[in-house]
Amino acid sequence: MTAPDRTQTWVRALCWATVTLEGFDIVALSAALPTILDGGHVGMDKASATFVTTISLVGIMVGAILVGPLSDRWGRRRCILASIALFSVFTLAVPLATNPETFGALRLVAGLGLGACMPAALTMMSEATPETQRARATTLTMTGYHVGAVLTALVALAVVPQWHLLFVIGGVAGLVILPLMWLKLPETNAVALARRGATAGQGESAVPAPRASEILRSPYRTASLATWAACFMGLLLVYGLNSWLPTIMREAGYEIAASLTLLLLLNLGGIAGLVLAGIVGDARGIRRSTLGWFAAAAVLLAVLSVHLPTLVLNGAVFLTGVFVFSAQVLVYAWITRYYPPHLRGTALGLASGVGRLGSIVGPAITGALVTADLAYPWGFYVFAFVAVLAAVAIVVIPQRFERTTTPVPTQEVSA
Repeated sequence: MTAPDRTQTWVRALCWATVTLEGFDIVALSAALPTILDGGHVGMDKASATFVTTISLVGIMVGAILVGPLSDRWGRRRCILASIALFSVFTLAVPLATNPETFGALRLVAGLGLGACMPAALTMMSEATPETQRARATTLTMTGYHVGAVLTALVALAVVPQWHLLFVIGGVAGLVILPLMWLKLPETNAVALARRGATAGQGESAVPAPRASEILRSPYRTASLATWAACFMGLLLVYGLNSWLPTIMREAGYEIAASLTLLLLLNLGGIAGLVLAGIVGDARGIRRSTLGWFAAAAVLLAVLSVHLPTLVLNGAVFLTGVFVFSAQVLVYAWITRYYPPHLRGTALGLASGVGRLGSIVGPAITGALVTADLAYPWGFYVFAFVAVLAAVAIVVIPQRFERTTTPVPTQEVSA
């Protein structure tokens, strides 16, 4: 294996590990909360648990927005290392909280690091991957999130009621992998590397810093707003379904065991869909594939509003996971192809950050429908309509500006 091949292998493995750490840590809070509430730990009640969950998502959203301009200016490598260090340290500190306010503050700061991880990792992966494999690289990297979530569930089964061990394990895992990332991750942002060279030799003005406002100017404005809308709708679907699917299906008359099985099938479909979407996206075009994925999601979500035989229902839920979970990730893959290198991190970070609003709004809307006893079938009607809106957003993106980019050669950087 040549040196460039080894470098690309390290990039793939460590970017995947970064997303896996994010998946583990985000789901750790959900896995720990039932035990925390049952035991009254740190003075937590349902109201404060809602506050902690929401403030965590806010931190993740802000981190995703901030990392884009920072990674475009200072490099992907530095941002990945800093974000992992930040969330690992503050995740380790969570068990030290003595009240809900401190617990929430620690999760807020940890969320800043968590939110920054994924956009920076996906941007680095795209820049170290040939153009014809970019969709596949993006979707395969995102399988790490689901692997992390599954690992959290397995660890929770093993350590509960010692809920604090979930945060200790998540924080230690990040700190353990950090030295390896320091040694093996290259810098893939050619603009940042050029600016460092210019600063050292010719003066920083030789390579101007990118401006985040460029993505809201011609020719990027329409594409930016459309991808923000698609990401918002996509994450609304993902989080809305993951948070409330068992409750909705219980309302529909299915047994609780069957409802939990459907949640598992949904996520298994998500993993399968990520693998399939990358292959199809590279072969048929990312934009066209994304449109088809959201359209298929809309149809399947509408089908779930009908009471179906068990076998048919299981298949429909699995297929819903295939299309819903990976449609959102295909939007990320399209962004890495559309935007030039000096704006790529900003575009992906802002799209991810705006999308995180959907992750807050989705469970809130579904929860309101559950409270009003309207979740079945209206919850699925709402989800289907949201998928249609996401498809419309993809249609709005102007095809004529899609560019063909040349992958940036990776270079080893020691600091």
